[in-house]
Amino acid sequence: MTPPATVEARPSTIKADLSLVFIACVWGATFVLVKTALNDVSTLLFLALRFSLAAAALAIVFRRDLRFSPELTYSLKAGVLAGFCLFSGYVLQTFGLKFTSASKAAFLTGLYIPLVPVLGALVYRKTPAASEVAGVIAAAIGMGLMTVQKDALRIGLGDLLVIGCAVAFAFHILVLGHFTKQANLGILSLTQIATGAVMGGLTCWWAEPARVRWTSNVWIALLVTSLLATALAFALQTRAQRHTSATRTALIFALEPVFAWATSYFLAGEVLSPRAMAGAALILGGLLIVELKPFGMVRHPLT
Repeated sequence: MTPPATVEARPSTIKADLSLVFIACVWGATFVLVKTALNDVSTLLFLALRFSLAAAALAIVFRRDLRFSPELTYSLKAGVLAGFCLFSGYVLQTFGLKFTSASKAAFLTGLYIPLVPVLGALVYRKTPAASEVAGVIAAAIGMGLMTVQKDALRIGLGDLLVIGCAVAFAFHILVLGHFTKQANLGILSLTQIATGAVMGGLTCWWAEPARVRWTSNVWIALLVTSLLATALAFALQTRAQRHTSATRTALIFALEPVFAWATSYFLAGEVLSPRAMAGAALILGGLLIVELKPFGMVRHPLT
């Protein structure tokens, strides 16, 4: 008989997965705030301010970790690499949106979901379990049904940039999954966001015309996204990925468009089409496949 530990999730893993669900909810819910704020502030300046405020908040929270320790250098290097991947993803997505539709960009960004297990298998030589693969495929198809439009087969410059964004986000998840096992989580969380703040400061003044009108929408979006959707979210993700796999992380983050639609429904009365509803059902079904393991597979080792 299989020992219970191989088929039941450990409490730490359950807590990690719930943290990731919370993050997906926050990111989905803040989409409306950001979209409104960008009417009054340039995109890269907004990102630079968002990451700077988040870095300042994390510096206060993790100030006791900012002293020399054997893991300091390792954690700093890991944070810089994670921050580079993270902010590169945001920049590629932002510029891609100038040349492609928002719905198509959302679908192409979601390609990081199947990319995580593929790249993870190539880089770390760890093949995901059958249930994880099935769940990822279901979620990826669901993402397509929710977001893809009739022009999906046409690939332009904007589409290529957003595909690059998906690759960057996939590597960000893989980097965190690899380094969180030994790094100081406070330093790693702070360094990746601080790296994004530095990259934002270096690009926001020349990559596009910097503009800002300090409206209430900008202030609210900055406070919510910097403190909740960046500082708290990425600190939680960094900690959660110590206890769950990169593939499961990507799969749970597929819930983001579901939460984004739910927010739009309650705030703006937006109703899903039958196809989009089927897509949402597939995303939820993908999560259930991974959790219930209908193929009788045991939990896959953490990547």
